[in-house]
Amino acid sequence: MAGVYTVSQVNAYIKNMFVQDYALNRISIKGEVSNVKYHTSGHIYFTLKDGKGALSAVMFASQRMGLSFPLKEGQQVIASGSVDVYERDGKYQLYARTIELDGTGDLFRQFALLKARLEEMGMFAQEYKQPIPRYGKTVGIVTAPTGAAVRDIMNIAHRRNPYVQLVLYPALVQGKGAKESIVKGIETLDRMGLDVMIVGRGGGSIEDLWAFNEEEVARAIFDCDTPVISAVGHETDVTIADYVADLRAPTPSAAAELAVFDYRQFAADLLGIKRGLENAVTRKVTLEKSRLNQYRLRLKLRDPARQVNEKRQRLADLQDQMDRAIRQKAADRRHRLEILAGRLQGASPLEKISGGFGFLTDEGGRRITSASQVKPGDQINIRVKDGKIAAAAERIWMDGRLEEERKKV
Repeated sequence: MAGVYTVSQVNAYIKNMFVQDYALNRISIKGEVSNVKYHTSGHIYFTLKDGKGALSAVMFASQRMGLSFPLKEGQQVIASGSVDVYERDGKYQLYARTIELDGTGDLFRQFALLKARLEEMGMFAQEYKQPIPRYGKTVGIVTAPTGAAVRDIMNIAHRRNPYVQLVLYPALVQGKGAKESIVKGIETLDRMGLDVMIVGRGGGSIEDLWAFNEEEVARAIFDCDTPVISAVGHETDVTIADYVADLRAPTPSAAAELAVFDYRQFAADLLGIKRGLENAVTRKVTLEKSRLNQYRLRLKLRDPARQVNEKRQRLADLQDQMDRAIRQKAADRRHRLEILAGRLQGASPLEKISGGFGFLTDEGGRRITSASQVKPGDQINIRVKDGKIAAAAERIWMDGRLEEERKKV
């Protein structure tokens, strides 16, 4: 049919128009950066916008020398290059060769001003941060009821601990009424007395995340009695909610990891603690038994009855020793007495008498040991073994001679 063209023909025709337009081939465009994505290929995809419109843009890896700073959300830049058509999609975009900073964008400026004011008020101060419970059993979630964020939180929470209760407040997280919805969600869940609360959403542009840069949301988080974990966007996204929250998680998934404790690890830790306590108790009981036995032994050693018995035993032993010593002493004395008695008996006149000798005394009982003590006619007494004999001296011999003869001489 005449006058009917294919899509590719139309796209090629439009592309040719762009190529032939001198202004579009060498153009510089001023705008605010959003939706920045660094591709693994090295290409940078982003959007330039102002108050009335937006333009897709790309800087290929081969042109990265034309960028001297990291491209971030909210930057006000001047991008120079060419506007051309991507024939496959029928989409026109800016192919940037150089990008220069041109001040700060309106949204970024609002962010910086609010951040500085709230920080000066002390709302980011560490002393106001609440600790996140290590073993929370109830977790509140303020986010959209659909989308990747809530699914990631639920999946990770179930994997880590299926016994933890999740309470979702379905909130608007972007667009008109989002900040009011988020504030209401925080206040509602806070009244339920939950252990911890996750406030956040998935990734997006700075405009998509702007509800979490509102002062009302920041104050609701600051006034919340429940510990709050912020989980807004991706790791590179930073919002006012992140600064005022008790803990910032880089993603909703990471927030679930922080809020929900791992039940299997908890059970393993608990078992380890149980075994440790059992071992400690066993060691303690063994030690105390040993001490008790020592105390019993000491008490037994110090028992008065035992000490009395020991004293009695020692006294009995001493008495036995004294008795033995006395008996030994007596035996020694008896033996010595026997020796002395033997000696005395050998020297005794009676012993002599018993051997045929006599013991002579005068009338006065004085012992006569010499013939010179007796005169003829003196009475003498002679004691023999079995009696006594009274006699008178008739003659006296001395030196073998009669006394009278000795005197004559």
